[in-house]
Amino acid sequence: MVRLIKNPIIKGFNPDPSIIRVDNDYYIATSTFEWFPGVQIHHSKDLVHWRLLTHPITRTSQLDLRGNPSSGGVWAPNLTYKDGIFYLIYSDVKNRTGVYKDVHNYLITAENIMGPWSEPIYLNSSGFDPAFIHDDDGKTYLLNMLWNFRKDHPNFDGILLQEYDHNQQKLVGPIKKIIEGLPNWVREGSNLYKIGDYYYIVLAEGGTGYLHSATIGRSKHIEGPYEMDPQTPLLSATHEPDHPLQKAGHGSLIETQNGEWYIAYLCARPLPSKLCPLGREIAIEKCYWTDDNWLRLEGDDILPNVEVERPNLPLHPFEEPPAKDDFDNDTLNIHFSTLRVPSSESWLSLKERPGYLRVSGRESLTSLNNQSMVARRIQDYYCDVETCIEFEPENFMQMAGLICYYDERDHFYLRISYHEKLGKNISIMTMDNGHYDELTEDVVSIEGWERCYLKVSIRYETFEFYYSQDGETWHQIGPAFSLGNLSDEYEGKLGFTGAFAGMCVQDLSGQKKHADFDYFTYHVVDSE
Repeated sequence: MVRLIKNPIIKGFNPDPSIIRVDNDYYIATSTFEWFPGVQIHHSKDLVHWRLLTHPITRTSQLDLRGNPSSGGVWAPNLTYKDGIFYLIYSDVKNRTGVYKDVHNYLITAENIMGPWSEPIYLNSSGFDPAFIHDDDGKTYLLNMLWNFRKDHPNFDGILLQEYDHNQQKLVGPIKKIIEGLPNWVREGSNLYKIGDYYYIVLAEGGTGYLHSATIGRSKHIEGPYEMDPQTPLLSATHEPDHPLQKAGHGSLIETQNGEWYIAYLCARPLPSKLCPLGREIAIEKCYWTDDNWLRLEGDDILPNVEVERPNLPLHPFEEPPAKDDFDNDTLNIHFSTLRVPSSESWLSLKERPGYLRVSGRESLTSLNNQSMVARRIQDYYCDVETCIEFEPENFMQMAGLICYYDERDHFYLRISYHEKLGKNISIMTMDNGHYDELTEDVVSIEGWERCYLKVSIRYETFEFYYSQDGETWHQIGPAFSLGNLSDEYEGKLGFTGAFAGMCVQDLSGQKKHADFDYFTYHVVDSE
């Protein structure tokens, strides 16, 4: 019997948790950035076992990501529930670099967590990390951090509060700053709770990297002033650089049916190089309240734990999803994401050739608009990803294959294409910090092959590509590559997502040449 919670509870790129309980069900919403569908919602009944349940943002009318920068898009969704209605707030970040932040905050609602979810209501654009609090006087308030581009102010210039009117479906009344920003410091990610006599605000401080932490303040009035916990921070791994869980912060509180308290937060599992290709993941800690009404982690430490005492709830495991997807359904597997645009019969079909995923080629791998990519999060340091493809390119502008992808500047592509001398061939294309290369010494002619099997084997710090004509005898192609290249921190990058593995097709001629994928396997292997 599982007696402990094992962290992380949700593996792979799933940052910025917002956790709620509705009766006996727990839900966590996480950020998806430039990937569609928007916002992942995971479900649990015991805080031990979790499953990916649904995505509330499925339409471009709710979210249009075309042209959004990588690591822009959906930041820090906030999920709440009140009087039979689920509320989901999210930011759509259109520009994230330089002095300005173009960020728009929206609200969608549903009576059922599975939807249908409404069209968006625009809220404001003054800063990211928006969150609702439904106060016990019946009023609802929006919080968000204030982005200040001026040189004589902190960029992270505090936390704003404004009332939301449900009847008018808009923000009303004065905007009040309830938390001040600090010079040369990051304060963001606020969640506000009414617990007992106090309003408690949970902040993310230090930035979402290795200085990240969760802090907490309180006030007897929603507008403040807020007193910060004298024993701050509540949670951080900054002081233990070799701890297996790093970047701990951005916390969200939950109380169980039995009065036990937990905080869900983001973390990362770094490689020895300190790179984190799996992205920021979700962990959880048990908490308690002191006699003077401050929150503390169980054990009175601020360091995240790999193993945590589970709540006094019946265990409720879920069936593990199958490793292999044979594309026998007419809808896309919930674990797949597409880049910036939703899946559509205009470029992706499970119906045109039953039992196959047919993908029509569109724009290049550096496009910020209409790429034809279907991928899933890499959630394990030891795994194999495999597919089988039927593709008949007619010129060099038509390509299809298996990709390991971070963004348009960093990816590794095992592709089938056409060459005037070799005919149909398989080779590797790399994009390393924006530098394009072709491994010309490893090009293999597969002229006459009707099918080609492709595989990537990930073994902790490295991964290798393989190909096969029959799916049994495999041949390595190219060298071992560094998995760390697919990381937020690689070469000084400030990204927020994680590594994906998937299928993609390009047709730069505009003819929309398609490829058929017979299956896709994500198989976790034992560490070596």
